[in-house]
Amino acid sequence: MHAASRDALAKCREKLQGTIGQKSDGGATAATIGSELFQVVEVLDADRSLRIAVADSSAPAAARQDLARSLFGWKVGDATLEIVLEAVGQSWSNPRDLRDGLVDLGRLSLLASAAAQGQLATVEDELFRLGRIVAGNPEFEQALADRQAPADAKRALLGTVLYGKVTAVTETLASQAVVRPESRPAEDLDALSRMAAELQGTSVADVTSAKDLSDEQLSSLKARLGKIYGKDMAVHLSVDPTIMGGLVIRVGDEVIDGSVSGRIESMRRRIP
Repeated sequence: MHAASRDALAKCREKLQGTIGQKSDGGATAATIGSELFQVVEVLDADRSLRIAVADSSAPAAARQDLARSLFGWKVGDATLEIVLEAVGQSWSNPRDLRDGLVDLGRLSLLASAAAQGQLATVEDELFRLGRIVAGNPEFEQALADRQAPADAKRALLGTVLYGKVTAVTETLASQAVVRPESRPAEDLDALSRMAAELQGTSVADVTSAKDLSDEQLSSLKARLGKIYGKDMAVHLSVDPTIMGGLVIRVGDEVIDGSVSGRIESMRRRIP
């Protein structure tokens, strides 16, 4: 996002946090806002002229808000409408940034509802595991990313994997991710998982192992990484037998390659 849009999003996030913070309903309001914001996004995705009109910074903010109120006032609750009006009243760099901002706010709302229910860590793990499932099945990912496929068909396909196996928040977040016009399912699910981790105040370590790790090994690894980086860590584990042994650990831009294949490659580079 450009600077103007980042500023607009920051103000909208502040508004959202204030709205959710006023409620003590176990995350119900946050969940409703998140789901309804996704409905608003779907309407904007389906109508380019409308998307441009509500983000037109050359028009008075009040006019844009009146348009949004006439369109969504009877479709969403008062709390959601307040967030929508706050968003369209801001100056965004382009219509896409407004749309992406609403997606961000919807995701934050749903993750806040998970946090209120004590499910945020579970949602983070479910989103990560789902992302690995999608990434490991190219045909499945291609079907979910197909821009020509109807949204309902993609939701139904995803539902065959999710039904009865994940929390309601995870299902809603994942379903919205795969129906986005520019959907990159595995990447979007990974981004959602990282967002959930950040809201818990943790950093993410992407760990690749030649074989699965036990719960005890994962706990030990988390503790060691926490000491190294001085913060709580969430470990996202992927299994890749081709590394032959050891671990490859990525935290942000830093890579620690302790794999057997990595050591062999390092030796090859040193041999003249």
